Amino acid sequence: MTDLDSTDRAILAELAVNARLPVAKLAVRIGLARTTAQARLERLERSGVIAGYTVKLSPDAQRGMIRATVLVHITPAALTAVLAQLKRLAAVETVHTTSGRFDLACQLRTSSTLELDETLDRIGEIEGVLALESLIHLSTRIDRAI
Repeated sequence: MTDLDSTDRAILAELAVNARLPVAKLAVRIGLARTTAQARLERLERSGVIAGYTVKLSPDAQRGMIRATVLVHITPAALTAVLAQLKRLAAVETVHTTSGRFDLACQLRTSSTLELDETLDRIGEIEGVLALESLIHLSTRIDRAI
């Protein structure tokens, strides 16, 4: 389902702020009857627009964690194999294909610089990886991630 109307987008925006928002409060904020809001929410879940719910850690809970973006250049034929190896690394949270000089952008989260260094070494050792560049996140200024 890709045809989202303004009501669907309003539901998603409210849930992006607080995924645990009770349906009754969601309905009031959007201006719908509770049963209508519930039906819309269930339809968004069934259709796969809402793939799941997650926990977003507070800055205090993330204190001490090292976050980094790793840009990876690979041989074209190696994409499937490289992704399979990246999937096995616990520190790798997300991987995006990109355009430009690098082929992949990986988001990493580790508990120490030593763990980050070891993860970077493991990524560099994957067959098909030609080069990588790491960018350590110093602070988050804007976060609209759902």
